[in-house]
Amino acid sequence: MTTSLLSRARTRLSSAALVAGGLAAGFGVAQGTGIRALGGAVFLAGGLAAGWLWVQRRGWAVALGLGALYVGAFVLAHVLALGVGLPAWLAVSLVTIAAAGVTYAVADRP
Repeated sequence: MTTSLLSRARTRLSSAALVAGGLAAGFGVAQGTGIRALGGAVFLAGGLAAGWLWVQRRGWAVALGLGALYVGAFVLAHVLALGVGLPAWLAVSLVTIAAAGVTYAVADRP
């Protein structure tokens, strides 16, 4: 793959989609398999992929801020589900929509 092809692929890929996928698919895998660590691996993979794009597009400061948002969304989903009593799917959906929206506004919007 040439550098220009890699560059075009990097600009087309949405980091907001990676954030949404990491949170939602991580939850789905953990629920579906019953193996929380497997869901955590999906969550980690989504975060690392998105983080790589953030560093490339916006730099380390934005990447660290969005990484904190991503991890914070994960924690907030647990607080909403376990502490507040929302159904787990609803808690994950709410934080996924919020985190993906902020990510799009900060990192993906032209």
